[in-house]
Amino acid sequence: MRIDGQLALVTGGGSGLGAATARHLVGQGARVAILDYDKDRADAVAADIGGFAIRTDVGDAAQVEEAVAAAQDHFGTAARIVVNCAGIGLAARIVGREGKLALDLFERTIRVNLIGTYNVMSYAARAMMALDPLEDGERGVIINTASAAWQDGQFGQAAYAASKGGIAAMCLPAARELGQSGIRVMAIAPGLFHTPMMEGLPPETTAKITANIPFPARLGLPGEFGLMVAQIVENAYLNGTTIRLDGAVRLPPR
Repeated sequence: MRIDGQLALVTGGGSGLGAATARHLVGQGARVAILDYDKDRADAVAADIGGFAIRTDVGDAAQVEEAVAAAQDHFGTAARIVVNCAGIGLAARIVGREGKLALDLFERTIRVNLIGTYNVMSYAARAMMALDPLEDGERGVIINTASAAWQDGQFGQAAYAASKGGIAAMCLPAARELGQSGIRVMAIAPGLFHTPMMEGLPPETTAKITANIPFPARLGLPGEFGLMVAQIVENAYLNGTTIRLDGAVRLPPR
């Protein structure tokens, strides 16, 4: 699918990988709607790229339905490109000190990361189904964000790894189902990237982290994630799988 002229919907587009993706897609000629819980950040990115920002809690199905409809009303068409970057990365032991359990954190992480991704995919796919197919029969592509942690989750990442593992696991069945309507479903599993969370770490901590990355021996650049999104959009034979984007890193237990 050619990116130029298409409408893209990017969740979590107010910062980090989502913002980089929104910027990259606009650079390729797309129009972009940004769905983000932080409206101020979403507004700032939208103003910079000529996009449209909608405050959305992706874990709330009603808000997602309204946001997808609002984007369609604003641009006059449903999105053919959907990128789910919204997510949280809370960490906690399953059983912490003095026997404290992390059940609330687990539920919140699953709701935002996994259920949020499912919500957006569901409502966006329904809107895509009403679009006329392109010349090759394609109606759209949905790209979800997993994480390298789905395969090598670290100490304290049980909730995060479970949420990202769910995203990776539903990629193939979703692609098989939605393929009947000309909609592809892919997932990207990024490794360690320059995001606001990583940028807040002390230099010595960052150096220790990057020492485990074979090549390039550095943190990933958000623009490289945006580039991967664009490459998936443009390559019609990519479907139903999760691509690790990680410089060949394998995360240690801690």
